Amino acid sequence: MTTTTSPPADREARQGVMFGLAAYGMWGCFPLFFALFEGVPAFEILIHRVLWSCLFLVGLVTLLGRWAPIRQALGQPRRLGRVLGCALLIALNWGLYIYAVETRHVLQASLGYFMTPLVNVALGMLVLRETIHRLQAAAVALAALAIVMQLVMLGQLPWISLALAFSFGTYGLLRKQVPLDGLSGLFVETLLLLPLGLIALGWLSHLELSHFLGDTRTTLLLIASGVITALPLLAFAGAARRLRLATLGFLMYINPTIQFLIALLAFGEPLSGVQLATFVLIWTGLALYSWSAWQSRPREVTQPARQ
Repeated sequence: MTTTTSPPADREARQGVMFGLAAYGMWGCFPLFFALFEGVPAFEILIHRVLWSCLFLVGLVTLLGRWAPIRQALGQPRRLGRVLGCALLIALNWGLYIYAVETRHVLQASLGYFMTPLVNVALGMLVLRETIHRLQAAAVALAALAIVMQLVMLGQLPWISLALAFSFGTYGLLRKQVPLDGLSGLFVETLLLLPLGLIALGWLSHLELSHFLGDTRTTLLLIASGVITALPLLAFAGAARRLRLATLGFLMYINPTIQFLIALLAFGEPLSGVQLATFVLIWTGLALYSWSAWQSRPREVTQPARQ
C-alpha cells in the first residue's frame, strides 16, 4: 500500500515553515534595529521595551479575544511567583542582548543563542534529573570545551554568551511550569514588570536623563521596540501550531546564524582564530544534538491511501 499526504496538511506545513522563517528571521535581524539607537543606554531601551510591549499586547490580546487565560492566571496569585521569575529572567536576557548590540558584541550574542539548546540539555540533566543520550552528552561536553578554550587561550570568559544562554535556558525551564501560551505569557510577564518600568522611567525623568520625547526619531524607535517584541512571537505561535517540534528545532538556528552574519558583515566585528574554533565546537555540538533529536523523534503514523 502507498501513503499520501493530504493537500490541506501540505498547505499547513508550508504556512508553518513561512511563519517560522518570519519569526526567526525577525529575531535574527534584531541587532540592526537596536543599533539604530544613538546615545540611549541599554537600561532605558529595556524600560521602554517592557512598557510598550505591555501596551501593544493589551490591544493585541483584546483583538484576538485572548483574555480568558490571562484572567485565570491573574486570579491565582500563588502561581504568579513563577511567572514573575520568568519576567525577571526575560528582562535580564533582553537587557543583556541590547547591551551586546550597543557595545558591538553581537558575535558573543550569537554564540549565546547557539549555546542555548545545549544549556537546555544540561539544565534538564542537572535540575530535572533527566536522562540524556550519549550524543547529547557529547554535545554538552563540546560546548564546555569551547568555553574552557576561550578562558585558557584568551584569558577571559565569554560572559555575555554565557549570561544570555543561561538566562534564556533558565527562563525556558521555568516557563514550562507556567500553563500559559506564548502570547498570554508574554503579556502577563510584561504586566508584572510594568510597575518597575514606570518607576524606573519616573526616576530617569526626575534626573532629566530620559531620552523619551527628546527627539521624534528616538521616541518613535522606543515605541517601536514594543511592537517588534510581539510580532515575531505571533509568527512563532503560527509556526508552532502547524509544525512538529523537531522542525521548529532546526529552524531556530536561523536566528543566531543571521546574527553571526550581521556581526561579521554589517558591524565588522573581528573574529579571531580562537573564537572561530569556539564556534566550530559549538556547531559540532549542535549537529550532534540535532541528530540525536531527529533520531529520537516520534514516528508519524501514516494512513493508507484509498485504492
